[in-house]
Amino acid sequence: MRIQHWQDAASLLLGVWLAVSPFILGFAGAATWITIALGLCVILFAIEGFFIPSYLEELGEILLGLALLVAPWAIGYESGSATASSMVSGILVILFAAWELMTDRDFISSWHDRWHHLTS
Repeated sequence: MRIQHWQDAASLLLGVWLAVSPFILGFAGAATWITIALGLCVILFAIEGFFIPSYLEELGEILLGLALLVAPWAIGYESGSATASSMVSGILVILFAAWELMTDRDFISSWHDRWHHLTS
């Protein structure tokens, strides 16, 4: 296992935070289970990025980040700390995934080749 992008390690830490945050911040109900589930998914995508680096992992993380942004209003989180944690974590997951996509030479060259092929 070789970590190619520090953003994968940062996403892994965010996923761990999400999985334990309900117990640390003391929120309950649906917010707990949604936060833990999304946190575990972020962890899985980050670990996948260590073993099988692919742009699909980042796209999955972007979707998870969007889910973290929408969940407090779609589910109706009662706790302000749950809402804040979900929002900040969602933004960070999206930023790390987008940053990794923008700095990944393989993704950039394949995107450039695909775009150049379409315009030729």
